Amino acid sequence: MDKVVLKATKRDVVGKQVKAMRREGKLPAVIYGRHMKPISIALDAHSAGLALSKVTASSLVTLDVDGKEYPALVRERQRDYIKGSLTHIDFLAVDMNEKIRTSVGLNFVGVSAAVKDYNGILVHNLERLEVECLPGDLPERINVDIAMLKQIGDLIRVRDLAVSEKVRILADPEDTIAVVTIIKEETTAAAAAAEGAEPASPELSVERGKKEEE
Repeated sequence: MDKVVLKATKRDVVGKQVKAMRREGKLPAVIYGRHMKPISIALDAHSAGLALSKVTASSLVTLDVDGKEYPALVRERQRDYIKGSLTHIDFLAVDMNEKIRTSVGLNFVGVSAAVKDYNGILVHNLERLEVECLPGDLPERINVDIAMLKQIGDLIRVRDLAVSEKVRILADPEDTIAVVTIIKEETTAAAAAAEGAEPASPELSVERGKKEEE
């Protein structure tokens, strides 16, 4: 992803006056970090909204505040629940020479033969993983190739992921990320067929019949 630079200015507007600032097309935000005092800033709401729509929680952005740059991560986005527009942003300033710990989203890619050919159901056990690395090495997302899931019951563990040697995943290597399974009705029908018996009706239908009899 290309470098994202957001132009901003320091602001003294607080409280009720912030609403007037928003009506003028400005987006209030704050920058905070370990080695600095919080700075209240204002962004252009339109351009910031467009830029931030492509940014993940682990994407590094650069805040240009009156000519001084701050590398940062987006920590919180507040929105207008009716309009869906951004109303406030919290940025975490980072030191490019200091390792950070943050969570990175998982991006499932590829085609699983177990799903495509055997009607398996792909179950995601994890959607994000916590990692440790320098800010410049932080991945926007971690790809999970589900092509390795070829049979029902196959699974992907944390240790199966391919990440840069500069990134340390903090989760247990044996934790399951995804597994291919089948729905309960199919399992019951297969077992019944193997024993030469009629497959049982789904539990929902049985319960519904009982209620109707009552």
